[in-house]
Amino acid sequence: MEAPSARWLPDGRRLHLHHGPIDLIVEAFGRPDQISAAYAQAVRRFQTVLAELVDELPDLRRPSSLQGSRAFRGPTARRMEAATTPLAENFITPMAAVAGSVADEVMAAMISGRLLDRAYVNNGGDIALHLASGQELTLAIAGTGHGFADRIVVRADEQVRGVATSGWRGRSFSLGIADAVTVLARIGAEADAAATIIANAVDLPGHPAVQRQPAREIAPDSDLGGIPVTVGVGTLTAEEIAEALERGLSVAEDLRRRELIIAAALFLAGDARVAGDILPALTNETETSLAESSRVMPRGSVLAHRSFPA
Repeated sequence: MEAPSARWLPDGRRLHLHHGPIDLIVEAFGRPDQISAAYAQAVRRFQTVLAELVDELPDLRRPSSLQGSRAFRGPTARRMEAATTPLAENFITPMAAVAGSVADEVMAAMISGRLLDRAYVNNGGDIALHLASGQELTLAIAGTGHGFADRIVVRADEQVRGVATSGWRGRSFSLGIADAVTVLARIGAEADAAATIIANAVDLPGHPAVQRQPAREIAPDSDLGGIPVTVGVGTLTAEEIAEALERGLSVAEDLRRRELIIAAALFLAGDARVAGDILPALTNETETSLAESSRVMPRGSVLAHRSFPA
């Protein structure tokens, strides 16, 4: 496998860390000396993250259990297991939290001993945040519609430090039909695992318009094995869309009551449901649209979704 790489993006302020399947975009705000030191710490920690995960990959692909967490050696693997164990009444493996856990791990290294105003580690749409007292970040999210703002504000006093998005159109497999489910949680690992579970629940079991295929037929080494995953969704009626969203919303509200998430936004075929409070960002007419925001974002903003097709 190629060695880990670190390079500056063209704007000269965001750092791109890449190793195998891991792609991180990292940005910090604060005093220049603190930012430089934070970036150096992130790069150092990133060097061995993937190798540590590969060493424990067979066990990370085995289902989590409500009976308790397993004793993984690596800190990122332990984050993954801790995030998925409370959700193990459903089928879930630690791999459901891998992207968020990697973001959390690099963020923890980045802020250790540092005084930063704000920072984020974006792992393909699964994001760890750092906000000092009084700080905030604006996030752009996917799937917006029906009056839902395309940006939200995360403020320091709200305890949101993790954001993740899941859905059948994303880079990972989904058992459900959600175009996107974005979750706000206390850490990235918890947001990642919960987004997976909620997106799986947005579903119409047995519906003829939903195409499914065993995961192993698409990716032979998938942790989902022979479980059917969604590969296509045809035309649905308004009533069917509402039914699928309500299924997911019920799960999201349960996770919120259990304090496993802070809020969630669920999107399917132009309709949406929200669990908890998600504060809309203030916008003005000169700002870019969501379609443009993946290329041009206001300073202090972060794109909180993967690239979902229209």
